[in-house]
Amino acid sequence: MTFVRTRLALDRMASGETLLLRLRGEEPRRNIPRTATEQGHAVLAEVETPEGDILLLLRKK
Repeated sequence: MTFVRTRLALDRMASGETLLLRLRGEEPRRNIPRTATEQGHAVLAEVETPEGDILLLLRKK
């Protein structure tokens, strides 16, 4: 479900815009960057917070 929401957000954006995501859990942490890259988007940064969440910065293709 997390990627569905991510995909909807990316679809509303213009090419070159960035999207900052806060991911919780192991599955989104593995799948979102991989799937976004497969669709041609760029992963600009991936940082773990002290709480254990992942902040993921994507740039739309």
